[in-house]
Amino acid sequence: MEIKVLGPGCANCNRLEQLVFDVLAEMNIDANVTKVTDMKEIISYGVMSTPALVINGQVKFAGVVPSKAKLAEIISAELDK
Repeated sequence: MEIKVLGPGCANCNRLEQLVFDVLAEMNIDANVTKVTDMKEIISYGVMSTPALVINGQVKFAGVVPSKAKLAEIISAELDK
């Protein structure tokens, strides 16, 4: 699983990145997590507000930090594909 956290390094972006690591650890999932801070690359995903989460090349949400439960649900749904 390829996960990208998109954001310039703001507090919410950092919080989302840590939340992703926490959820992956709790679910015992091995994933390649990358932090993308380059605005040109972020915009290339069609994202206009950060933080955003991209899983396997697909934007899952932007502009919010979801609850841990919601993030776990999103990641779990990707595993089931």
